[in-house]
Amino acid sequence: MYLAWLEDHTNVHESWDAFFRSAQAAAPAGQTDERRAPPSTLLQGRAMSRTPGTTQKVVEDHLAVHTLIRAYQIRGHHAAQLDPLGILAADLNACIPSDLITNLHNLGLYGLDESDLDKTFQLPLTTFIGGQEHTLPLGDIIRQLEAAYCGPIGVEFMFINNVEQCQWIRQKFETPGIKQLTNAEKRRLLARLVRSTRFEDFLARKWSSEKRFGLEGCEVLIPALKMIIDKSSSVGIEGVIMGMPHRGRLNVLANVVRKELDQIFCQFDPHLEATDEGSGDVKYHLGMYHERINRETDRNIALSLMANPSHLEAVDPVVQGKTKAQQFYSGDTQGKKVMSILIHGDAAFAGQGVVYETFHLSELPSYTTHGTIHVVVNNQIGFTTDPRMARSSPYPTDVAKVVNAPIFHVNADDPEAVMYVCRVAAEWRSTFHKDVVIDLVCYRRFGHNEMDEPMFTQPLMYKRIRQQEHVLKKYSDRLIAEGVVTLQEFEEEVSKYDKICEEAYARSKDEKILDIRRWLDSPWPEFFTAQGEPKSMSCPPTGLDEQTLQHIGQAASSVPLDLFNIHPGVSRILRGRADMVKRRQMDWALGEYMAFGSLLRDGIHVRLSGQDVERGTFSHRHHVLHDQEVDKRFCVPMNHLWTNQAPYTVCNSSLSEYGVLGFELGFAMANPNSLVLWEAQFGDFNNTAQCIIDQFISPGQAKWHRHNGIVLLLPHGMEGMGPEHSSARPERFLQMSKDDSDLFPEYSGGDFEVQQLHECNWIVVNCSNPANYCHVLRRQVLLPFRKPLIIFTPKSLLRHPEARASFDELATGTSFRRLIPDQGLAGENPGQVKRVIFCTGKVYYELAKERKLQNLERSVAIIRLEQISPFPFDLVRSEVERYHHAELLWCQEEHKNMGYYDYIRPRFLTVLDDNRPIWYVGRDPAAAPATGNRSTHLNELKRFMDAAFNLHAFQGRHF
Repeated sequence: MYLAWLEDHTNVHESWDAFFRSAQAAAPAGQTDERRAPPSTLLQGRAMSRTPGTTQKVVEDHLAVHTLIRAYQIRGHHAAQLDPLGILAADLNACIPSDLITNLHNLGLYGLDESDLDKTFQLPLTTFIGGQEHTLPLGDIIRQLEAAYCGPIGVEFMFINNVEQCQWIRQKFETPGIKQLTNAEKRRLLARLVRSTRFEDFLARKWSSEKRFGLEGCEVLIPALKMIIDKSSSVGIEGVIMGMPHRGRLNVLANVVRKELDQIFCQFDPHLEATDEGSGDVKYHLGMYHERINRETDRNIALSLMANPSHLEAVDPVVQGKTKAQQFYSGDTQGKKVMSILIHGDAAFAGQGVVYETFHLSELPSYTTHGTIHVVVNNQIGFTTDPRMARSSPYPTDVAKVVNAPIFHVNADDPEAVMYVCRVAAEWRSTFHKDVVIDLVCYRRFGHNEMDEPMFTQPLMYKRIRQQEHVLKKYSDRLIAEGVVTLQEFEEEVSKYDKICEEAYARSKDEKILDIRRWLDSPWPEFFTAQGEPKSMSCPPTGLDEQTLQHIGQAASSVPLDLFNIHPGVSRILRGRADMVKRRQMDWALGEYMAFGSLLRDGIHVRLSGQDVERGTFSHRHHVLHDQEVDKRFCVPMNHLWTNQAPYTVCNSSLSEYGVLGFELGFAMANPNSLVLWEAQFGDFNNTAQCIIDQFISPGQAKWHRHNGIVLLLPHGMEGMGPEHSSARPERFLQMSKDDSDLFPEYSGGDFEVQQLHECNWIVVNCSNPANYCHVLRRQVLLPFRKPLIIFTPKSLLRHPEARASFDELATGTSFRRLIPDQGLAGENPGQVKRVIFCTGKVYYELAKERKLQNLERSVAIIRLEQISPFPFDLVRSEVERYHHAELLWCQEEHKNMGYYDYIRPRFLTVLDDNRPIWYVGRDPAAAPATGNRSTHLNELKRFMDAAFNLHAFQGRHF
């Protein structure tokens, strides 16, 4: 258009005529920046030297070159030399895009030919291939693009919808010579590669028949991680939390986290005795926390490698949660002090849905860690499965595009290219505080483990791997040839590390007992004694004084901000709360308010997370008030309770259970003096987070000596709502509880309740009373140790007129009641009682109502088990002794093969010394948790209510 205007100003629209006139007038004399001068002097010169008939060709050629440059920026990675073995294209497609100039015939696509290679073209502002030059011959343009995008590095970034970020990446990869390392950096890289390689060689020599999931084929991972940490430390990072699968874990522990080598080597000793604190775990699942000086920056850095199970990628959200917590408690609101690094395998990164869930937390306000560096160890195989059978996407990393994370593919057999990519990734994270992915395209020298035979399924690949020269050999030869190091210096470096390993091996033979505390990934040194034990074995009362109850009650029923327009429905709820406070009563929501508010007063941070928790699935909580007139104006009254209170975090999560529960578990690891709760929208939604429950929460302390006080709130109850949204599956949690059903616990002195809690793996409760719910939440923090707490929370009881508690039940000196005895006529006259019904949860209110209708309040006692596991053996014994002539029943609303019966029955029989039966009343066994038919539901309820109060129902039955 400019060229046409130069020929005749009337050739363009009058608006463009005005633009070019003003641009030409504004250009200063002697303008030297051809790229930014509105009328290009280059084009102007060409225009003056050509006939009008050729100006169109000039414009077309420039547009073609600009299109060519953009083609390389978008698709150059498809032609990058990424596979060290030279077998596969990393993107699963051997076809190279035709708009890349792989041969001179492709120039025709752009209307160019070989004669144009020496012609000079002005470069657009969207490229940096010219360096300080703003024009380049076409041949040089193609060579520079090939070097930038089609060498050992392939860059995917043009999907990012931010111009500044795209320009930043272009500058980092296109600028000529920018990827060059100094000689000092090359020597450091070689030394780190020596340690990485010789560590694996040492393990292979000493324990040739042991599984260790070594790093052979991707030894460059160690210098890669160290480069990321060095660069991050230089910009102020003080803590790095890492998560990774088993492959290469021992090497990372040794050479990145700096775990003592003798502690690693002794793990291979078959005679190493385990301590009695839990079951432990295999060596390639263990974690570690270590604080040290970073040698390159001379700054302190704390490194934590999280322990995790074989469930690949399960640790991802856990790492993110712990990272977020450390940022939160250190006041690091932008992620400038604490960061996370996640190491993945290619098959798992593409195949595991939790990767996607974790990515979708990365930009959410209450979950963001302000950028994670993801490193994919791309073995180009998953166990025995080819990538072509393992994913539908071109790359294993394509999932990262959902959050606009740039992806840097790199040939792992080019260590210098890897180092550069890692440096850029660390700079990206510190600049933009967003996720970034490094795809280390490598290979696995052995099978899935060292005992596996990969030739069964990948013969071609493993023939090539056996011929493949080790990367240390290739790189050392290269540096020796360049004169960067001498052969003698290299051999001395190898000998030095071999000697370190041998000395550590000798020391490891002195280790006779495995002390799992040395492998803690989240230590709490100030919470426990130096030996890692609780500082006491008692728990103070969990009650509250009247003034505190009144203060919290009034705050819970008011709006702390002036001129704040709340919804009429919310206003009605607040008035109802105020009325309850005047009557010194509380419902479920107010009981929760009392627990949270009192802990905040004492400096305990409370975090409640999950789907729709701000309002509450059942519209009972309303912890976040929204102004009905002003958009995005909201208020959290809980943060206005006290002058110097701890902060309260309540946050609606994404529609994820696996990822979010993992995140909250990680958050709870950071600080024992906090209360972290995850609420399922409905209790049965915990089944999509089952991996976190089964692999981390239930066995976490036994496997890794890791205490955790996370609380799971699982709405539960059979209310005719169908098979879903009825059962939180209590039978699953109880089956995983480790207390012995055949053994009555005996403790020598001390508090029975606290000692029993100390020995359990988690606590399972089903509270029927709001005050007791408050007590158990407060007890969770006041205990001298931490255990996961599973609470089956109510639905209909949230508004049930009988499900209220008096302030007296929460008064000073009161505590959580593991069992609530009968408080009516039957309890006052135990000798007249003919039947005792034990139950838990909501069914108590249905039983109490039916007992009253049948006028059996003297003949039938109803006792509530509030804490189901660990089983309150001592309290149950006291109750059955009080009613020693009465018939004993267990009543539940769940089906017989579900719920609590299979758990409580053998424990009751232990209490009864197998001398008396405890009969079952409830629904019959079933495959589904509940019926979908309302009439059937009511008939089932009536049937077992009739059986519960038919005093002759079990006559003639034999025990």
